[in-house]
Amino acid sequence: MFELKGRRILVTGGAGFVGRVLVEKLRGRGAGEITVPRRKDYDLTRVEDVRRLYGACKPEAVIHLAAEVGGIGANQAHPGRFFFANMAMGLNLIEEGRLRGVKRFVQAGTICAYPKFAPVPFREENLWDGYPEETNAPYGIAKKALMVMLEAYRAEYGFDGAYCCR
Repeated sequence: MFELKGRRILVTGGAGFVGRVLVEKLRGRGAGEITVPRRKDYDLTRVEDVRRLYGACKPEAVIHLAAEVGGIGANQAHPGRFFFANMAMGLNLIEEGRLRGVKRFVQAGTICAYPKFAPVPFREENLWDGYPEETNAPYGIAKKALMVMLEAYRAEYGFDGAYCCR
């Protein structure tokens, strides 16, 4: 169990719909300093900005909720951008977290990572049972690749990372 009391926590996407609620819950459980970066200050797709962010807030834990998202039309118009942005944000945050000794890293997943024909209700054991729905597959696959990265980093480096796919 990771003790939150007094910990420095970085919450990317902490100003969003889910993030605002999470930040309040963290405060209620006694978390210390909570940093919620804004895109205008830190572009998480740029490793230099991620390094600057980690240097400024020195997080002990990271909860990565930030994502570049859009509806079906946006996903169809910008599949490369959605894949790159979501992959780069997670890649930069996880690697820099490992290098800086972050104690716990939580990566938010997405329902878009599940196969197009996954049974409902969704179950984690079905995550790899097929290709995601084509209109948002690049976004979903980028998020799923970050789960694999965290598993690999746990195996090789002992990095304490978790992927939440619900």
